[in-house]
Parts: sequence; structure tokens; C-alpha cells
Amino acid sequence: MRFSISSAFLPVDQLLDIARAADRLGYHAIAVPDHVLDLETLDTPYPYTPDGSRRWDTDADWPDPWVLAGAMAAVTSRLRFFTSVYVPAMRSPFQVAKSVGTAAVLSGNRVSLGVGIGWCREEFDLLGADFRTRGRRTDEGLALLEALWQPGWTEFEGEFYSAPRMTMNPTPTAPVPVYVGGLSEIAFARAVRHDGWIGDIYSTDEAAGHAARLRELREEHGLEGDFEVIVALTDAFTPEQFAVAGERGVTEVMTMPWAYYFGLDATPEQKLEGMERFAADVIEPLRVSGR
Repeated sequence: MRFSISSAFLPVDQLLDIARAADRLGYHAIAVPDHVLDLETLDTPYPYTPDGSRRWDTDADWPDPWVLAGAMAAVTSRLRFFTSVYVPAMRSPFQVAKSVGTAAVLSGNRVSLGVGIGWCREEFDLLGADFRTRGRRTDEGLALLEALWQPGWTEFEGEFYSAPRMTMNPTPTAPVPVYVGGLSEIAFARAVRHDGWIGDIYSTDEAAGHAARLRELREEHGLEGDFEVIVALTDAFTPEQFAVAGERGVTEVMTMPWAYYFGLDATPEQKLEGMERFAADVIEPLRVSGR
């Protein structure tokens, strides 16, 4: 079982200190969310709350994920970074390939690309991207990214994107893992074609059910090898409870560990202390037990 720090809605001026502490304390990664902008009024309901309201305050910070990953990589040595989740269909895939590929090179291949198709039609509209075709463009865009990250000359021809013979340097020297978010069967099918799935906030039973469905789909397609299942858990607090989640298919838990000790409104000092305590109370016992 591995643990990543969720950086969602945290003040930007706290993030480098959190990254340094996570690197030192044995956390696996930092998860970075993505929105380009936050509109005051939306017709599109937020899909992850019962009433469609957003989880964050209007003053929440939304730093660019790849600028942030580069900054955090510069002050750490082993910590990984992944997006939870990035919406490539709002952008040019060529710019996505450049940003992610550069972050991969500068970090020493410590980044993973977590993607979703996006939910906010108004944000797509403001960025000049077609909301209706976002799923198909995500699939094709991921194929184009893979081609652009190969060394040497490449070319690509698809329904939405085409690339004449070209190079894009610098090139990552190792594959960039791709994780897919979403709860639909289409999202699950997209995830199993890649390296893992990023979920939301679930009970252990709910997370285990999603992990089981993903295993079924992988078996149906004859897929083998490592596959990540990354979620936040509402009902795991002890090493034993996290170990059970791991045995049932969860590979990594996103968390704000200070919340267990001080609540979500912890001070910067309490956040760092909470990370220390969680590492001692949970991460180290699991490491020693080999779970």
C-alpha cells in the first residue's frame, strides 16, 4: 500500500514545504488537481456531490499542474507527481505533450499523467474546445502523446489531430504512466487500456467493488502486468484497515493526513506535524509488515 498527498485546494505557498516533507517521510506521490479557471455561475452541475455543488471555496488555488510538478521536483529527490485529474481535451495535445514531457525530463521521470474527460462545459467553451467530442478526442489525444514522446521522427493521422513528420524534444527517457479517472463503464474501459485508474472518495467496500470490476475488464481483454487503483478512503484509519483495502485491490490512497489529527483547516505547521504522525502511525508499520 502506498500513500499520496492530495494537494487539492491548498494554498500554493504551502506546497513546496509539503513536498519536501512528503519526500523525506516516505509518501509515494503528490496528487495535483486541474482547473484552468473557476466560474462564478455554472449551468453544469458538479458530478461528485449529491446536489451538484462544488467542493471548494471560490478563493481556492488551482496552480498549473505541470509548472507545480516542476517546482516540487526541484526540491525533492524521490517523490512522484500525478494529476488527479488533468483534462487534456481542453487543450492542444501538442501543448500537453510538451508540458508533460518537459516535466518528466526535469523530474527524472517522476511524473504520471492522470486524465479525465472533464465535466464543466462552460470551461471547455471558454477555452475554445468542443465539449461534445471530448471523450473521442481524449482517446486520440493519448495516442498522439505516446507518439510524440518517442525519440526521433514521428507522424500521426487521426480523426481530430494530424502531425506531419516531426520531433518534439526533450523526450522522456522512460514511459509516462497514464491513469484514467471516471466511474462509467466507458471510463473503466479507457482505464484498462492504460496503466491505472484514479477514483474519487469511497468506502473500502465501494473502492474494492470498482477494483474488482477493473480486474474483470482486464481479464476479459487478456491484459496482464501492474495496474494502479488510486482512491481516497472514508473508512480507513489504522494500518490494518489500509492493509485490508490493499488486499482488496487498492494500490494507493490519496489523503490529507493532517485531517486525521487536526481537521482539514489545519495550520501549515499542523499539516507538517500531521504528515509526520501519519508516517509514523501508518506508513512505517505497513512498511515493516510488508503490506
